[in-house]
Amino acid sequence: MGVREFRQGNRYILYDADLIASPQQLVFDASDWAARSAIIGFAEGRGTTFFVQHEGRDFVLRHYLRGGFIARVSADRYVWLGLRRTRAFREWHLLARMREMSLPVPQPAAARVIRRGLFYTADLMTVRIPEATTLSELLTREPLAEGYWIALGSLLLRFHVSGVYHADLNANNILLDRGGRFHLIDFDRGRLRRPARHWQEANLNRLRRSLDKLANRSPEFHFSEEDWENLLTGYRSAGLA
Repeated sequence: MGVREFRQGNRYILYDADLIASPQQLVFDASDWAARSAIIGFAEGRGTTFFVQHEGRDFVLRHYLRGGFIARVSADRYVWLGLRRTRAFREWHLLARMREMSLPVPQPAAARVIRRGLFYTADLMTVRIPEATTLSELLTREPLAEGYWIALGSLLLRFHVSGVYHADLNANNILLDRGGRFHLIDFDRGRLRRPARHWQEANLNRLRRSLDKLANRSPEFHFSEEDWENLLTGYRSAGLA
């Protein structure tokens, strides 16, 4: 990975030179990508995540947005505490570290931070995981076989044993690719922690709540208690649950 930084005025870009040849020409605004006819898809969540093509590769572009009550005051501005502590730079470096640990997460490509006085806005670009679908979307169509749930539990254990804390583990942040492999995405506010049972269990409980919430919304959502027990079977493979 060729990690580089580029600054132009109040704009800071962190990028992988093996993926991005010209950071000076890199844009992060959806309107600019649309003008280039380079948007190839999108996903709705907290704001819109765009899939774009750049220099022969498919990327995922996400603008950092606030949630909760504070979003009513400021939708996308964060307090400046230094470049290294910005949401985008922290997530970029966390993704790079997890990939060094051989964990299935997106490859970071570029991060942009724009400072405006005491505040900043931020964007993140990652390499798109090909032919992958979110767990929530999959379960709206069909149930998952027992083996998938066991594999997912085993994967979550790998992250936890490695000390990876996902701040928003839910069914929309888990992808399954065509080869049957799971990936975790969206590590905003994630971090490496000392492995401990209390936060690991809280992580699992957050995922369970998201699955229950989706199941309560639609009787056609394919999730059962048996599915969850299969997930825990995979997670307990090392006796940590």
